Amino acid sequence: MKYYMGMDHGTTAVSFEIIDESKEEIAYFKLNREKLSKKEISFKDTVNNYIDTNKIELLAMTYAMGDSISEITPLDKVENKGIQSINGAGKITGGGSNVYNEILSSNIPAVLIPGLHSGCDFLDERFRASYSHCASSEKVSLSYYAYQKTGWKNMIIADISSNTVSILVENGVIRGALDACIGAMGFIHGPLDLSMIRDIDSKKRSANECFSHAGVSKIAEVNSNIDNIKEDILRKASNNDKKGILAIDSLVMSVVMEIYGLYGIMETDIDGIVLTGSGGCMREPINISNMIKEKVERIAPVQVLTDKSGAIGSSYIAYDIKKNNLDKIMGINVIK
Repeated sequence: MKYYMGMDHGTTAVSFEIIDESKEEIAYFKLNREKLSKKEISFKDTVNNYIDTNKIELLAMTYAMGDSISEITPLDKVENKGIQSINGAGKITGGGSNVYNEILSSNIPAVLIPGLHSGCDFLDERFRASYSHCASSEKVSLSYYAYQKTGWKNMIIADISSNTVSILVENGVIRGALDACIGAMGFIHGPLDLSMIRDIDSKKRSANECFSHAGVSKIAEVNSNIDNIKEDILRKASNNDKKGILAIDSLVMSVVMEIYGLYGIMETDIDGIVLTGSGGCMREPINISNMIKEKVERIAPVQVLTDKSGAIGSSYIAYDIKKNNLDKIMGINVIK
């Protein structure tokens, strides 16, 4: 049996998908970044519980911003883990870096997926001129899963979780994206408003501290541990707490604005809209996916995918590079 593996380097956890030759799921698992950083758990020990790592044909992985590479690149050819800097990108734990190093030192063939940034020539030049960074690399993975799952070549994907990122796909190519620090709010991260800019200028808080408190947690007035923020907001809203309800309504509003904004600049007819991420897929305890769907389905059909989209998409990228010898993934060159 041969296996193909995908990795999604998320805000609070690193998740993995393992598929076989038939693209059937063998295993899905998540590793908490805090526990990884303390070496309480490890990638190698966990994956060995499921499969023989010697039978992995290819692992396609994401890491942090992915902003110093613009092609899907073999891991042994990547410098500085494919990033320009770890600063200003949310909470740093070191857990993802430990996983990266474990994979690099293993005998597992692996490629690194780039983020979406100004150095990516497949993006619309207006995005490249306007924003130094549009999305981290797992957004490429989840876009590929959406593309494979729906068959839509022209779509908008909204990934809603700790942060919110929306991606524009035209003719099967990723053409643009709006990162959390640019557009819609997530549960934790969001764009910096005037008050936060003033706090930064007066040195009350760093820009990264502001970014990490610019999501709807500021509306719900939740200051929990990063792993519990979403649950505490939802608990408040479910208990009819006014600030909790307002937080959810504001999240939906900002996501809808982002989708309509991308729709307004599309140069093709749209096939559909995809919602993913833990917030985008959520039906319980609050049906966030339906709240968004009701606002945007007048544009195009809406499909709600799993919150495992990033890891699954990465595994599909590994599969198609190795099994089908693809040299491009949604406009992104693959270095062999």
